[in-house]
Amino acid sequence: MKKPGIHIRILLAAFALICAATFSLGAVGISITREFMESRFKDRMFFLAKYLALNAEVGVLIDDRSALERLASNLLSEEDVATVTILDNHGDKLVNISSGALSSLRIVETPIISRRLRNVNLLFSSDTGVKIPETESIGKVRITYSTRGIDQLMALIGRRFIFFSAGLTCLAGLIFYFISRSIVVQVTRLAQAARQVASGDLELRAQQGTLPETRELALAFNAMLDSLAASRTALKEANKRIMRQKMLAEMGKFSLMIAHEVKNPLSIIKCSVDVLKKDQSLPTKSTMIGYIEDEIKRLNRLIEDFLSFARPSLPSFRVVDLNAMLKEIVTRFELQKAGTSIEIQAKILSVPCHAKADPDLLTRALSNIIKNACEANGEKGLVRITACCRQNTWIVEIEDEGKGIASENLKKIFEPFFTTRTKGTGLGLAFAFQAINNHGGVITAKNRAEGGARFRVELKIED
Repeated sequence: MKKPGIHIRILLAAFALICAATFSLGAVGISITREFMESRFKDRMFFLAKYLALNAEVGVLIDDRSALERLASNLLSEEDVATVTILDNHGDKLVNISSGALSSLRIVETPIISRRLRNVNLLFSSDTGVKIPETESIGKVRITYSTRGIDQLMALIGRRFIFFSAGLTCLAGLIFYFISRSIVVQVTRLAQAARQVASGDLELRAQQGTLPETRELALAFNAMLDSLAASRTALKEANKRIMRQKMLAEMGKFSLMIAHEVKNPLSIIKCSVDVLKKDQSLPTKSTMIGYIEDEIKRLNRLIEDFLSFARPSLPSFRVVDLNAMLKEIVTRFELQKAGTSIEIQAKILSVPCHAKADPDLLTRALSNIIKNACEANGEKGLVRITACCRQNTWIVEIEDEGKGIASENLKKIFEPFFTTRTKGTGLGLAFAFQAINNHGGVITAKNRAEGGARFRVELKIED
């Protein structure tokens, strides 16, 4: 059986507490009210009895029962007086008249005293228990009265109290319902957020709510999720670095085999082709010989790229003018692309920008990026190269007018062997990323709104 939740528990506890407090206070209040009313009612009856005792003295002395009966009848007209009895000093009834059968009867008595004790004001005395010697008393007045009116009044008060308490309990229960609901709703939201996070929605964050306690709980919950996200990201980056180092180690071993098993035979093939070209029986411009030489060059370039990436040399840092270095790289590309439809437009500041770097590694890395931009343009297009110094950072942007980079490939273009070209090795940008990273720099790529791609390199410079 499912246990009741906090919402039901709060409502039940509030209902029980309100009922207990209301009915306890009501019972005490009704009891005090009844005692007060009965005491005042009894005092009134004592007053009437004393009044009758004072007026009945002469009638008792002369045994005038008709006069005593008239006095008793007058008193009997008082509401709630059931019976009036006047007795002599021997206890014999001189007068005994009744108004009828009433319920909840009480009795008060007071003595009829002689004139010698008139110096005691018994009429207005609050002491209903004044003891009169039997020898001084000439009779007694006994009044039987009914507390039915008090009972009816208390019953009416009790009914109204019950109705009022029930209404108050319902109102308080309704108030507690909304209060507890506001608490439970926010706790439930936190529980739902926890379940969604457990099901895999790691980007979800809990709403803070309006209560200080739930706000603190939500903040702590979100801080935990942020910490887990940061730890997860750090773990992913660490795994990537480990995999990359492992891959480089494997490539380093493989490069030794490449150097021995492929590069050496390739050199022999190249020498053999050179010997065949010197053979007078072959035509000067043989198509097959040209194909062989082109493929030998392509394989040799692929092997060189692979070896340089798999066995990178340690950077040799020295102070370098980065702007001057970039101008030399651009000049070489301008000479290579002279007479083609590829235009290189460079905007490099003439102000020196010095930094500690390995010029050979940086030259090859930047050359790979510019080469990639030229190839992205195809047979014609514009390659823009800009360099500037901003906040102790050397920033280079290289833009092309090609088709751009597919969104799903933006995070892969710096991975080794990833390429979208049929003749590409997939190592040029990977080498550039590795070289820039070894310099403590950052390289990023994104698509331009006008078309094409933009590569951005950032390196720290000396003050």
